[in-house]
Amino acid sequence: MKTNLLWLLLLCPLVALAESRTVSSPDGKMVVEVKVENGKATYGIKYDGVEMLKASKLGLETSIGDYTKHLTFVKSEEDVVEKHYDISRTKTSHVDFKANRLAVTLANAEQNKMVVTFLVANNDVAFQYMILRVKEGDPQSIVVKKEETSFRLPDGTTTFITPQSVPMIGFARTKPSYEEVFSNDAPMDRKSQYGQGYTFPALFHVGDKGWVLISETGVTSNYVGSHLSDFDKEEGYEIAYPMEGESNGLGSKYAGISLPGSTPWRTLTIGKDLKPIVETTIPFDPLEPMYAASQEYKPGRYTWSWLIWQDQSCNYDDQVTFVDLAAKMGYEYCLVDAWWDTNIGRERIAELSKYAQSKGVSLLLWYNSNGYANDAPQGPFNCMNTSLARNREMAWMKSIGVKGIKVDFFGGDKQHTMQQYEEILADANRYGIQCVFHGCTLPRGWERLFPNYVASEAVLASENVFFDPGAAKREAFDLTLHPFCRNAVASMDWGGTIMNRYMSKDNKSRHPRMTTDMFEIASAITIQTSVQCMAVQPNNLQDLPQVEIDLMKTLPTTWDETRLIDGYPGKFVVLARRHGEKWYVAGLNAEKETKKLTLKLPQLAGQTVDYYTDNADGYAVKAQLKVDMKGLAKVVIQPNGGIILK
Repeated sequence: MKTNLLWLLLLCPLVALAESRTVSSPDGKMVVEVKVENGKATYGIKYDGVEMLKASKLGLETSIGDYTKHLTFVKSEEDVVEKHYDISRTKTSHVDFKANRLAVTLANAEQNKMVVTFLVANNDVAFQYMILRVKEGDPQSIVVKKEETSFRLPDGTTTFITPQSVPMIGFARTKPSYEEVFSNDAPMDRKSQYGQGYTFPALFHVGDKGWVLISETGVTSNYVGSHLSDFDKEEGYEIAYPMEGESNGLGSKYAGISLPGSTPWRTLTIGKDLKPIVETTIPFDPLEPMYAASQEYKPGRYTWSWLIWQDQSCNYDDQVTFVDLAAKMGYEYCLVDAWWDTNIGRERIAELSKYAQSKGVSLLLWYNSNGYANDAPQGPFNCMNTSLARNREMAWMKSIGVKGIKVDFFGGDKQHTMQQYEEILADANRYGIQCVFHGCTLPRGWERLFPNYVASEAVLASENVFFDPGAAKREAFDLTLHPFCRNAVASMDWGGTIMNRYMSKDNKSRHPRMTTDMFEIASAITIQTSVQCMAVQPNNLQDLPQVEIDLMKTLPTTWDETRLIDGYPGKFVVLARRHGEKWYVAGLNAEKETKKLTLKLPQLAGQTVDYYTDNADGYAVKAQLKVDMKGLAKVVIQPNGGIILK
């Protein structure tokens, strides 16, 4: 008895050091446990009783103190968060968001306070840190030097992730630009290509337990963009901040915030299957718009000469050709790419814009983001890097009727670069100009924050299909992966539905496209962006079947609802998207074998729909397909092929 009593007395101090709180999702399936034990804070996640994230670290290291150790529990608060909002630039047009909220206040050794807030929805978790200003005379601003947040996934998890590049390499020293190859069900302990970890988003397959998608949202001028470290057997993946050498080494790699101040939200989407991953709205749910739209921004399609005709096409006559092509296809926009300032000139761009408007087409203009971030030689330069330059340039664009810009070659993820994105968007909104970014970071909730934001590249995109036969071979893999990963968290400007059979102006030379025509057309539905590039060429009006041309004229670019029907990352995907009252079902197959599927389409039960598929020559054919009263439809998708039902 005395021995047992002694053990109890010895254990009591340890028990006193542990404090935990749990919060569950509205349906009770997702449970997050936050624990403070021995001076350290952790969180863990179970879904439907199964551990999906092992106890993982929480905490920040700052210029005013360390919030990673010697922590004590102060208090916790719980409530319910409900939001109902409309959003016009992503996978759905209306969101009804409900989550349970847990806010845990912790004190460090100096008794300074940090609040960690969790929002737990049915398949989503978002959390952020807030540092409080305790009393008068305390610092009003701090530098966050490190974030201790980690993600410890179960053993045996495999990955669909892409490496973070080292800075100032690649074309004209423009990396990192989120343009690397994704892994394919790779083990977690595989080292990243450059030794700098992985960019967001990161998709993980937890075996037969389910799937986890990790990202971040709400990054603005108030913080840096983060990424994941390389995997560590003990700690898993950790949040990593920008590298010192980004932006030519200028600017801090740390984050500076005023107090009280918050970090961006870390997000996890978890499900037994991939449906919650594809359909999640957690990148937008915790956020509020930063400003009102100055006008209604018009979605649509655009033509683009550069993808196939390259730099030499940036001349007045060729741009007239692509304006005429846009008009013939009923497209809203034509993108004039780099060098227009020297090869065409501002006076003739004004003429071109006037001509385009007479055809019912508006121009989008390309700009270099520089500055000093890299050595990209394309102009126009020094138009987007200062407020004075932007306002002068955008006033001119508005005066000649230009409706949008594509800004390229940014310098990484440091806070001053995030500020440049924000300022470009805010300035552009004053002039009714919408924005696309290339050579850039992942957008983090920007469709919700900025009403004139359209999309970002932030992916190894279509230009690589033109430049690299290996990328052409990999295109089907890439475009069956991104609905589950990159495009699941943000709009993606892939840069074109490519209809030339060969990557050349004459459509006869250089390497071939490896996908069928229906794969390319269906990808205009599976790729989500509200201003979609349709990289048709003038020759396509003669060398494509009329059924393909007619179909490409009618595809919408905005969606009221999105549903995953079937798929596996990098193998195949079938999505259903609703535009108004009409459903579009698009499927892509990246495998070498014909895919025979029975699709569950309750929204089309009993209907006869148009069925577009591939013939033996890789061209599109149109048939009629009856969906039975149970909503079942049998389809066949050819290797590297596609289908559309509508």
